[in-house]
Amino acid sequence: MTSAEPVLPVIGISTYRQSASWSSWDGVPADLLPTAYAESVVEAGGAPLLIPPVPALAVAELLVSRIDGLIIAGGSDVNPARYRQEPHGAVTTWYDDRDTSELWLLDAAASRQLPVLGICRGMQVMAVHAGGSIIQHLPDDVGNTSHSGSGNTYGATNVLIEPGHRISSLVDPILVVACHHHQGVAVHPGFVATARSSDGVLEAMEAEGERFQVGVQWHPETTQDKGLFAGLITAARATRSNSGTR
Repeated sequence: MTSAEPVLPVIGISTYRQSASWSSWDGVPADLLPTAYAESVVEAGGAPLLIPPVPALAVAELLVSRIDGLIIAGGSDVNPARYRQEPHGAVTTWYDDRDTSELWLLDAAASRQLPVLGICRGMQVMAVHAGGSIIQHLPDDVGNTSHSGSGNTYGATNVLIEPGHRISSLVDPILVVACHHHQGVAVHPGFVATARSSDGVLEAMEAEGERFQVGVQWHPETTQDKGLFAGLITAARATRSNSGTR
């Protein structure tokens, strides 16, 4: 890279730690993430850095000191104990190491005022981090399973974006989005609701103020509309510029 070329902002992306199989390996503990997340960061002009669940807050702080922006990715349910509830019958699997790690990453990102994008589960983790709570099983509230998708197939949800917010400058005012979730955000202290689905489910939220903190319930990494990633990269470039080259 020459001095004339811009330094790409580094975007950390949280990952799964689960059993996986490939080639001759079967059921091996692995840190993994769908490729579309990293590809979306690259397409938007950033450099992706995958972050596995970390063992301590100090490690999260060290990693966050080396990045310019953070994505909390999608995945499994958050442990209901994190928001002071007993598990619903439909909530049977969670990963405490990932919950803890992502909450530490958000702590560290807040201390450095880094921009954050939460995707699906990531939006829910952002709400829990702020002291909020989650609707544990949306079909009980909306009377359908349209948000859940099927197996490894995404569902389609109609979303209306509220005008006058950061997200309204990044995506179209009416969207059909890819979704795969049976939960939703109920309470979100410090965040403003900025989009809802046609059946009333909260689909996006963002924090007030200059810092980029946006959560969406859908999966923008799976579609051609990558405005949310572009917004994160723009904010990350500003963060890098303000902090100087690492």
